[in-house]
Amino acid sequence: MRIVDLICKKRDGLEHTVEELSFLVKGITDGSIPDYQLSAWCMAVYFQGMSPREAKELALQMASSGDQMDLSPISGVKIDKHSTGGVGDKTSLVVAPLVAAAGIPVCKMSGRGLGHTGGTIDKLESIPGFMTELPISRLFQQVSKVGIGVVGQTGNLVPADKQLYALRDVTGTVESIPLIASSIMSKKLAGGADGFVLDVKVGNGAFLKTLDEAKELAELMVAIGKSAGRGTVAVLSSMEQPLGRAIGNSLEVKEAIATLCGEGPRDLEELSLVLGSQMLLLAGAAEDEEIAKEKLKAIISSGKGLRCFERWIEAQGGNPAITEEPELLPLAPVIYKVKSNFQGYVAGWDAEALGLAAMRIGAGRERKGQPIDHGVGLVIHKKIGERVEFGEEIAEVYARSEEAAVYAGKEVLSVIKISDLPPKQSPLIWGYII
Repeated sequence: MRIVDLICKKRDGLEHTVEELSFLVKGITDGSIPDYQLSAWCMAVYFQGMSPREAKELALQMASSGDQMDLSPISGVKIDKHSTGGVGDKTSLVVAPLVAAAGIPVCKMSGRGLGHTGGTIDKLESIPGFMTELPISRLFQQVSKVGIGVVGQTGNLVPADKQLYALRDVTGTVESIPLIASSIMSKKLAGGADGFVLDVKVGNGAFLKTLDEAKELAELMVAIGKSAGRGTVAVLSSMEQPLGRAIGNSLEVKEAIATLCGEGPRDLEELSLVLGSQMLLLAGAAEDEEIAKEKLKAIISSGKGLRCFERWIEAQGGNPAITEEPELLPLAPVIYKVKSNFQGYVAGWDAEALGLAAMRIGAGRERKGQPIDHGVGLVIHKKIGERVEFGEEIAEVYARSEEAAVYAGKEVLSVIKISDLPPKQSPLIWGYII
């Protein structure tokens, strides 16, 4: 079998066999297939696509290309959550302690961000002392004792995907939906959870801009999960504006804490309850979605979710006092208030542009390995549909210098859309793929 034959086959729009995909993944893993040929294969897939069967088999083959987590030492049904990423998306920091407080163990490997803002691990590292690397034995002990543990992706999990993703990133083939689905689900399957709740974002601040694209990806990922015998559900959620109001790592931690106290932004709480309720349903801990939501609301109002968050932070070396003293979190010294030079109703935000503005002052990465400034970011005070008057404060910029803050403030002003009448708002939840 030769890789050039697989390239030609996919170039011509034909399907790969199981044996061919096994050969491909083995060649990726052991380095026997050179980058230039893998690049050609990726481009062929980008233009010709893959059948659902091919995408499923590729995910399964990549999941088995390295180590696989065995979560059986942890009792109970383990449900993982994944987001395709957006601006201000800090739901894992809310959902994980809520679900853990409901008795469902959360043992999760999360990633760092590449792009406009940090990933879950970057947000957690803004907490003083928090350790994102733990031996597996200690992680399991912590989950068994505290109910929750979240660490960075370590070890030899899914080496084939690491190689393939790095190549896609520099060859213009990242946007291929079957390759996205296979990449995400290979990591989820190798992580060892019994089921997955997938938050698939759609909108101008998301990777996928249209609902049709989001549905296609969600349906493919759900099919892959189910074919591997794992309960899987996808939630299609809007990313037409930042989720919540905070964009930036420590600012998002602070907002997640407020949400666990029942004082967070409405959209962040709503999405967290939706995702958490789906996790409870997959774990068999509730009869229907409404019962699951009410259970999670009671956990918030009783303070159990916040206490679980504090135990989790303390177990991984962080300072749990941040819930009472948020000033312990890092914060940039310059706070610049962005004031409107218009009046009307907020008709829209360019969420991606806001994320990029936050990245440029240090909240995200332009390239892999670049350090993140945990204390910088934006707080948006006006959401879609809200009224703005002349001179009213619409946002705050947290930056290291006055110059950077003013520049970011100008960017914020340039990406807000104003209308004379209240706009029609799109729903936060577009639907479910089950």
